[in-house]
Amino acid sequence: MNSRVNTDPVKLEVERTKCEDEHLFFTRRFFKPRMGFKFSVNWHHEYIADKIDEVIAGKIKNLVINVPPGSGKTELLTNLIARGIARNTRSRFLYLSFSQSLVEDVSATARNIVKSEDFQNLWPIKISTSTDAKASWKTTVDGYEAGHVYSASMGGQVTGRRAGTLANNGFTGAIILDDPLKPEDAFSKTARNKANRKILNTVNSRKAKSSTPIILIMQRLHVEDPTNFVMTGNVPGEWEQISIPALIDDAYIEALPQHIQSKIPRNIERDEKGRQSYWPLKESLQSLLQLEQGGQDKDGAAVSRYTFSSQYQQRPKKLGGDLVKAEWFGRYLKLPVLKWRAIWVDTAQKTKEHNDYSVFLCGGLGYDGKLYIIDVKRGKWEAPELIKEAKLFINKHKESNTEIGKLRYMAIEDKASGTTLIQTISRQTTLPIRAIQRSIDKLTRTMDVVFYVEDRMVVLPASAPWLLNYVEEVEGLTADMTHDHDDQWDPTIDAINDTVARKPTVFD
Repeated sequence: MNSRVNTDPVKLEVERTKCEDEHLFFTRRFFKPRMGFKFSVNWHHEYIADKIDEVIAGKIKNLVINVPPGSGKTELLTNLIARGIARNTRSRFLYLSFSQSLVEDVSATARNIVKSEDFQNLWPIKISTSTDAKASWKTTVDGYEAGHVYSASMGGQVTGRRAGTLANNGFTGAIILDDPLKPEDAFSKTARNKANRKILNTVNSRKAKSSTPIILIMQRLHVEDPTNFVMTGNVPGEWEQISIPALIDDAYIEALPQHIQSKIPRNIERDEKGRQSYWPLKESLQSLLQLEQGGQDKDGAAVSRYTFSSQYQQRPKKLGGDLVKAEWFGRYLKLPVLKWRAIWVDTAQKTKEHNDYSVFLCGGLGYDGKLYIIDVKRGKWEAPELIKEAKLFINKHKESNTEIGKLRYMAIEDKASGTTLIQTISRQTTLPIRAIQRSIDKLTRTMDVVFYVEDRMVVLPASAPWLLNYVEEVEGLTADMTHDHDDQWDPTIDAINDTVARKPTVFD
């Protein structure tokens, strides 16, 4: 750390008192010496820091904080450990996350703050030489081990570890849960249940005394994630929750404490819904709006509209039998003139009764930017029949009224019987055949496009022989993939991606 050590005893006492009393002051004080530049304070940092101060004061028993990715949450919690040690050498912390590397980095950073000349000048606290590792370190008092910081992954062992201590009254440490559920595991009921059980059965029992607080901080991932588990009464104790969305409006701002409201600028860029970025210095309104429509974050990771709603807006959508609702689809009485049409195909691997069907779906892109589904045919066909049905479906729509939009191509999943169909049909028709490669699981693909359906960008005919069966299938889709069939939904996803989502193809 770059030191700016103060030797004036009066100034030292003032600085020491402010550090012990104000979490944001402590965070800013020890950020610059470590990083070389000032901590960029936004209103949400003040809001979170205020709540942490209330936890330390015992006014909040347990706290849940929901924030967008990259909000600076880990910095605030790292400094809570160092500040807790400053206030009470005997403080004990348990710091848990899904990521072992994260907890080790946080623990090591807190330890380095305590060891720094700046810190030692204010609180000459010693760290035990016998227990001084990244994941686990202890403080000493009069040569005896006193405080303890222990970090582990949610799947790690915490038996025998405690947060808080009986040696003192007041704040003596905390259990900190920083992203206890891995984002990739959010759609796994088994993984969610495991994380929730860990909080209930293991973490909650690690308190040295009942007043030891738990602080859970995470981005929302699922309606059954740890935030929901805690806030629906499954973990004993009193809990308070604060939620910070990436896009905020006047209604949200006006519900905040008055002194926090005054920190939020109102005369900045807003979208047509009256929303502004929660942190314009870091996240521009335009970048957030692009992510909301599906895009990539600053690290190049894909952000679906479901992900944005959950992780950025703290409003996860319910997944289950209502994954896709019939009322979300638009309806047409007469098919309008389309820009172009195509056929999307999903083939079954086997034709036995319990296996999925093969499906042909014809749809097109309207001049209004919507996907119009025109025709769906499904059946259980062996290879020769499948080829015959493909030719019949192509001819039916290739020879139909071309004024509604030219038939551009047939797209087929390049897998199992689909591979054979691609190889065969491409030699027997002049219609271009496109092979679809899939490497993403079905639920993720669903969540990438379901918002287009919800926005009524996918339109079905008011009546058709295949319509009832189609609607029954899509309404029965479940997040855990326990539904009977999704063969008609697969080509629908492909059609949405090629039209409404406007993902370019070699045929554009």
